[in-house]
Amino acid sequence: MNTKDNNYWFPAKTYGWGWGIPNSWHGWMVLAVYLLALVLVTVVVQPVYGSLFFLLGVTVASLILIVVCWLKGEPPRWRWGR
Repeated sequence: MNTKDNNYWFPAKTYGWGWGIPNSWHGWMVLAVYLLALVLVTVVVQPVYGSLFFLLGVTVASLILIVVCWLKGEPPRWRWGR
């Protein structure tokens, strides 16, 4: 299956379960915002508010990333590389 024809932001991995590297600028933008959120949580939130809010921020950002991948990515399933 050609993922570019289906307009998926995140193609499925060749091996295993989940999504691989983004194949559109939308996917790269989502990944960049996620990484920026992690940097901000690490630099701003953790020193001021402590480890509990750091873990909460990382968890929320990661859950948002997973939801976006689920909605805009190729449907995940176990793949053996074929």
